Amino acid sequence: MRIIIVLLLFAFSYQSQCARILGIFPMPGISHNILSSKLMKGLVAAGHDVTMVSAIPMKDVPKGGKYTDIFLDGFVEKMEEQMSKKNIFDMNKDGFIKMLTQVTNILLDFSNSTFYHPKVRKLLDSNQKFDAVILEQFSNDALKVFAYIYDCPLIILSSIGPNSWVNTLVGNEAPVSYTPHFFKGDFSKNITFLNRAKNLFFCIAEYLLTEYYALPKNEEIMHQVFPNSPSLYDLRTNVSLVLLNSHTSLYPALPLVPNMVEIGGYFVDPPQKLPNNLQEILDNAKDGVIYFSMGSNIKSKDMPKEKKEFIISVLGKLKQKVLWKFEEDLPGKPKNVFIQKWFPQQDVLAHKNIKLFITHGGLLSTTETVYHGVPILALPVFGDQDGNADRAVYNGYGLKLGYNDPAFNEANFEKAINELLTNPKYRENVQLKSKLYHDRPEAPMKTATYWVDYVIRHKGAPHLRVAGVKLPWYKYYMVDVLGFIFVTVLGVVVLLKVAVRKLCCRGRGKSARKVKTN
Repeated sequence: MRIIIVLLLFAFSYQSQCARILGIFPMPGISHNILSSKLMKGLVAAGHDVTMVSAIPMKDVPKGGKYTDIFLDGFVEKMEEQMSKKNIFDMNKDGFIKMLTQVTNILLDFSNSTFYHPKVRKLLDSNQKFDAVILEQFSNDALKVFAYIYDCPLIILSSIGPNSWVNTLVGNEAPVSYTPHFFKGDFSKNITFLNRAKNLFFCIAEYLLTEYYALPKNEEIMHQVFPNSPSLYDLRTNVSLVLLNSHTSLYPALPLVPNMVEIGGYFVDPPQKLPNNLQEILDNAKDGVIYFSMGSNIKSKDMPKEKKEFIISVLGKLKQKVLWKFEEDLPGKPKNVFIQKWFPQQDVLAHKNIKLFITHGGLLSTTETVYHGVPILALPVFGDQDGNADRAVYNGYGLKLGYNDPAFNEANFEKAINELLTNPKYRENVQLKSKLYHDRPEAPMKTATYWVDYVIRHKGAPHLRVAGVKLPWYKYYMVDVLGFIFVTVLGVVVLLKVAVRKLCCRGRGKSARKVKTN
């Protein structure tokens, strides 16, 4: 009898803790998939019943809960087709506004395709129930309708930390004077007029594009599929929690409202054993190793011939060994350079003999380099990479050579590498940042699962939401109150002026009559 009671209590406990969670991540980029799948794996390991809609199937599903994969087949091929029309190394040449518009159009297409995908239609027709919907915020506001359909809390994953895309969803204050746009980077140590002016331009341009192009397009897409749904402008701010892939060891200190939680670096795993060939190279490198990777989306093989040649020339002069993520054979490869199509990056960076990381400056890569305490040379190409590189420079653990900048040449490339290898301040600074990163009350994944559970337990946790999220702009910035005060003061001034004028006129009238009488 006691055993039965214990089993019943255990079953009841499991049912009370296990939640049904729907994750919607149609973006077919590898780095985005790393972030989304890691979060979903953490929730599965915590015992939840997770359904994940994604363009890349999850691998190595952990034990603990239940997992259902809804694979959006065809999305990766569509992305490859779109990206093949343009050399990714030339994207930044188009300018900020054109590039952001192009990215927005791609994301709108994927949101629309998600609604019409047969597997998603089958999910919607299945009458399943969910306790929470998790969505990565990436110019895909139409997808927020899923939280409305399932009548459950909406949780947002921000892959790039606090930014204008998520601040407006929860009423988070972000003064432009010191809060950098996610393309701008950290200028907290150099708040000059020029930096503030540039930041203002980026913020205004991105706001106008979002408000007058992206959001209307998202609403149109949503209402074509769900004509009876509320306005997107109401749905998009019905957010219970924002999980931020940021931490003050990586980002400047910024204001956060209560339902914004930093979990930066939650995707970083403890180092695993390296393959034998890499282990041997790294262990036997008496002068150290340089790791060189342009990330998951950018391929070094697509660099123009002249850039590949001067990079090879510089790397061949070094006494260090070099591991270069290169996607095809490399004629003229120096003896100290080892190439592979893919490296286990986190495990490589964890090795004690890594002296320098040459990177495109993606957020995942810069997070991993801080985690392991390795200085970087950033060669940003597009998007937030430039801002991530700026943060490394401002925080003293890296140097930057913009890939499309005229300064990216053989002489400056060699000079930057030698500076980073010989000047100990870069490693000292990144080691300090690494200590700050690791000094937390609990692991970031544990923080993430706690707050997801918290929001589900408290039915969306409305007590965490600030009132400002529902205020129109003129009330938020007190324009109506200030206008009333201005009109009142102006009215009082006008009345006083009229009164004084009348008193003066009366005084002059009395004086004139007195003179006339005399």
